[in-house]
Amino acid sequence: MTSNERVVVIGTGLAGVRLARRLGELGTPALLIGEEEHLPYNRVLLAEVLAGRYSPEVIALPAPAELTRGRVTGIDRDRRTVACADGSVIAYDRLVLATGSNPVLPPLRGLFTENHQLPEGVHAFRTMDDCLGLSKAVRPGARAVVIGGGLLGVSAARALALRGAQVVLAQQSERLMERQLDPAASKLVKRHLTDLGVEVHTECRVRDVRCVGGAVRSVEMADGYALDADLVVVACGVRPRVGLAQAAGLDVRKGVVVDDELRTSDPYIHAIGDCAQHDGVLYGLATPALEQADALAESLAGDATARYTGTRSLTRLTLTGHDSPFDLAAFGETEALPGDDVVQLADATRGTYRKVVVRDDRLVGGVLVGELGTVGALARAWEGAEPLPSDGGPLLHLLTNDGGS
Repeated sequence: MTSNERVVVIGTGLAGVRLARRLGELGTPALLIGEEEHLPYNRVLLAEVLAGRYSPEVIALPAPAELTRGRVTGIDRDRRTVACADGSVIAYDRLVLATGSNPVLPPLRGLFTENHQLPEGVHAFRTMDDCLGLSKAVRPGARAVVIGGGLLGVSAARALALRGAQVVLAQQSERLMERQLDPAASKLVKRHLTDLGVEVHTECRVRDVRCVGGAVRSVEMADGYALDADLVVVACGVRPRVGLAQAAGLDVRKGVVVDDELRTSDPYIHAIGDCAQHDGVLYGLATPALEQADALAESLAGDATARYTGTRSLTRLTLTGHDSPFDLAAFGETEALPGDDVVQLADATRGTYRKVVVRDDRLVGGVLVGELGTVGALARAWEGAEPLPSDGGPLLHLLTNDGGS
């Protein structure tokens, strides 16, 4: 593209803000459009705001110079314009969709009012407004039910417990954070939450949300058991926000399909972050979103060689308790396949657990809980995908040397 072309970015999350900021640094300013009233913020840290550790201002992102508040309602690809809810029309030469994702709200009875709103006391946990609404509602002794035991549900349950709520976490599958962790690591996460006073139920399916006078009163399980609830947090994952792309006729599968130049099926429209599907992969994580933003900024600023070829990303979670933080990290394939080699170290007294999976002399994944001094070196070995020395000594050293990052 030429330097005088106008770049318009829809979305003020990590990906959109990073792209706009990088473009500004490269001399190609962009117009950023966001519908939230708040300053752009780091969504990853919302649980820390809910826990009371940070104020909303602390997690604010540095906003680029051109920021427009508004909700985009449509894209006219022929005219290269976007229409906003207030009636305004904005022209673009290059459009970037950084629309993120929406929370998954499961089809539970009673989850929505007649006006298709969540009842009083029922909250999603995706935006700053969700977080502030929960913060206002929670109080010591409040009975809170968190539906979902993935990364978001675990973070929400921990934050509510730290605020003094009586928390029950209901997870449909057999263990917590099953997408990232193996059974042993999941068990340690459960133990940590239990130590904070969280009551954890796995293999437990919620059937019904019971309300009286428009406010939640209880949550009913599939087996008929009911949990009294003043608050319910729905943390059942997220779904890419692709409505604008679909309405515009772009190629959309699970997400908006993009190539290595992060172009959609329309060469004048790009997509990055949670809404983008690259090489069949939907990441939904911060690191890939930032890497996509950086690659696209280089490309739009004139670097014809800039490409995005995928991210080998590490999931990191710190659960701060009353005494000491509980750290975990997971990357790659944490479950071994037949023929893989597994190196596993556990210390029940210290609450630490380390496991790596090796396939064809290459590190393909690992999970570490507590004392993460080794995570940097292990992640670099995994990202490099280089063959490990045949004697296994360096790998064992990485696992056992606490200062090895």
